[in-house]
Amino acid sequence: MGAGHSHDHSHGRQQRDFGAAFGWGVVLNLAFVAVEAVYGFISGSMALIADAGHNLSDVLSLALAWGASVLAKRPPDGRFTYGFKSSTILAALANAALLLVAIGGIAFETINRLGEPPAVEGRTMMIVAGIGIVINAGTAMLFARGRKHDINIRGAFLHMAADALVSLGVVVAGALILWTGARWIDPATSLLIVLVIAWGTWGLLKDSVKLGLNAVPDHIDEQGVRAHLAGLPGVAAVHDLHIWPMSTTEAALTAHLVMPGGHPGDAFLRDLGEALEHRFHIGHVTVQVETGACGMRHAHD
Repeated sequence: MGAGHSHDHSHGRQQRDFGAAFGWGVVLNLAFVAVEAVYGFISGSMALIADAGHNLSDVLSLALAWGASVLAKRPPDGRFTYGFKSSTILAALANAALLLVAIGGIAFETINRLGEPPAVEGRTMMIVAGIGIVINAGTAMLFARGRKHDINIRGAFLHMAADALVSLGVVVAGALILWTGARWIDPATSLLIVLVIAWGTWGLLKDSVKLGLNAVPDHIDEQGVRAHLAGLPGVAAVHDLHIWPMSTTEAALTAHLVMPGGHPGDAFLRDLGEALEHRFHIGHVTVQVETGACGMRHAHD
């Protein structure tokens, strides 16, 4: 029994650097959290305090994602042979966990206030939340161009976009309080904020867990990859195909190709790596070619 073994490694395209966007996002939103929390207590608005708590969790999320993006650029070494690329996946999981904690704390305080809602200053709510719309929308735009290619960038964009919508809701709530004088509007708005956060958190948590479990990334069609490999000239069978995320932006693949006619040569492997990168966005490819009896057994399974 003879077997030929060959490996091809193709590396993904360079990702855009969002370091400046993270820096501006953290600074602007941290300053706004301080302003919103202070005026939330001054005005007695639970909606403003809830939004400040949400924004604080987003600042921590941005800081985590920023740190992970920096770690992901560190080169591999003898122990971490892939480098620290998967730290971006850990950051996404941590961000989802932070949001769950924020949801619990805000919901608890809001429910306590529903029974006896305190008087609030609607005008202060509107002014502070209006500032929040500008800051959050501006920060979201910093991440808009990268949201389709990186779950961390998408998480940052969605957080900031949701914050802008929440701030808009607080502005509307403040106007309604000024118009009607109804105190229940403030805690009710806070509950709506909780629901908005929960909706966005569920999607982020689900995607982060899948990445953490090495599931095939959503943007990659596993059956399409298998069919592509099986349809290559000289390939009789494909087995031990694995596709997994190396980070929130990069994917890797390993596969065994049964080729009874013999090893196809380095040009075949190079072209295969380029095709998988451009067609399926898989940048790290390792292929083993089997030509002997072991491979033929897989071909007839």
